[in-house]
Amino acid sequence: EGLELSNDLKKALDGKTVNCDVVVGTPFIHLSEVAKNLEGTVVKVAAQNCANKESGAYTGEISAAMVASTGASHVILGHSERRAYYNETSELLKEKVELALANDLTPIFCVGEALEEREAGKHFEVVSTQLKEALFDLSKEDFSKLVIAYEPVWAIGTGKTATPEQAQEIHAYIRKTIEEKYGKEVADSMSILYGGSCNADNAHDLFSNPDVDGGLIGGASLSADKFLPIIEAFN
Repeated sequence: EGLELSNDLKKALDGKTVNCDVVVGTPFIHLSEVAKNLEGTVVKVAAQNCANKESGAYTGEISAAMVASTGASHVILGHSERRAYYNETSELLKEKVELALANDLTPIFCVGEALEEREAGKHFEVVSTQLKEALFDLSKEDFSKLVIAYEPVWAIGTGKTATPEQAQEIHAYIRKTIEEKYGKEVADSMSILYGGSCNADNAHDLFSNPDVDGGLIGGASLSADKFLPIIEAFN
């Protein structure tokens, strides 16, 4: 399936001008094959996670070095599902981010609030805490290598989507929080992605916001026919 998707993407993007970075997040066991298949194209490859240990007897874990050895260039860290189902804490994620950077991987670092936190008006506080606890010990140079992805957890797999106004509001807040720590230049150059039921129908409206720099796409990325219009929303 992964090879079929990557082949379909190659065909769909062949000869086209692409105005954004395109990255596919592939299961560990297929990273090498998909990365090799996409070599020389505009499409890059990400792992969906990596371990918080550099090396050693951690049976079953996939280290950042292993991810890098496959040809992947990115790694998704702190996804809401990892936080919710595998109890990943800010301290653990801090270790993962540092190891990813040490192995020249670009972390796509996810933040976002659950429905009850949104309804309680705590979404700004939750996102700020997630950023500060896991990332704000990084140097300015290292922090500037990250990509941030905002996931409203209440919009993942539910069919609900944050309105363009809600997305812009929290993305602007994230950028302001980064600016207060690392300065305007770093904040302005940071890519902040929206992830939460983003699809071909709403991508253009979401991406038209000044602080929404792209998408972390779930189900709509699983076929080239659905993914391509999202990529083209940047054209």
